[in-house]
Amino acid sequence: MDAPEVIDVRHRNNVRVMGNPLGRTVLFAHGFGCSQETWRAVVPYFLADYRVVLFDHVGSGASDLSAYDPAKYDSLRGYAADIVELVDALDLSDVVFIGHSVSAMMGVLASAQTSRISQLVLVGPSPRYVNDGDYVGGFEQADIDSMLDSLDSNYLGWSAVMAPVITGNPDRPEIGETLTASFCSTDPVVARQFARVTFLSDNRSDLGEVTVPTLVVQASHDVIAPTAVGAYVHEHIPGSVLVTLQSSGHLPALSGPNELSDAILGYLR
Repeated sequence: MDAPEVIDVRHRNNVRVMGNPLGRTVLFAHGFGCSQETWRAVVPYFLADYRVVLFDHVGSGASDLSAYDPAKYDSLRGYAADIVELVDALDLSDVVFIGHSVSAMMGVLASAQTSRISQLVLVGPSPRYVNDGDYVGGFEQADIDSMLDSLDSNYLGWSAVMAPVITGNPDRPEIGETLTASFCSTDPVVARQFARVTFLSDNRSDLGEVTVPTLVVQASHDVIAPTAVGAYVHEHIPGSVLVTLQSSGHLPALSGPNELSDAILGYLR
């Protein structure tokens, strides 16, 4: 009875499993506008000792676009539910969930719903992007509204302008070009809704509910999740560990894959 569910989830989320079948499982989750290809330069560091599981959120990468349900994915909880279904369908246990950007909060939500996730690694996490009183999220509401309006009116143009800003590293334009290509391969209708769900979310109250060991990874000069946000996440997840990378920009998996991998592996070991 379980086989059809396994096949469905694997196809729906374009699941790939590789590495050491006897090793502990690390599950990599990508952020908005990206795909599992984000982790291409990171994965090799884990293959010898870990079983690596990669997937695409529905509507991203090579996932099954026909499975996209606007009602389900109108909240991060819909994506978190997919993560729980994935670890159940593959019968994974003692999973290290490694989530980048918005996927970090999906991991926080998923870990509260399943005992199969035993550790979290949150890369560039933000529980809320909009400033709120004493809370510094990095953006004013007007900034987010303007960004979403721009995305709605000209998604490809927005992608070309924003990708280099998000990735930083102006001296390495190829990083921004990689993200631009990823943005442009995402269905615009899905991207518009995913952007709203991402940038208007507020998961601050969920941080205190985390009960598994957690590593918070903060890149330097990250315009999407600035250092104040990383410090907030660390402060509000009991017992978490904060590591700040020298690598800059919001995608250290692209700008500093070796440093990011060393930080994660050092924590796990």
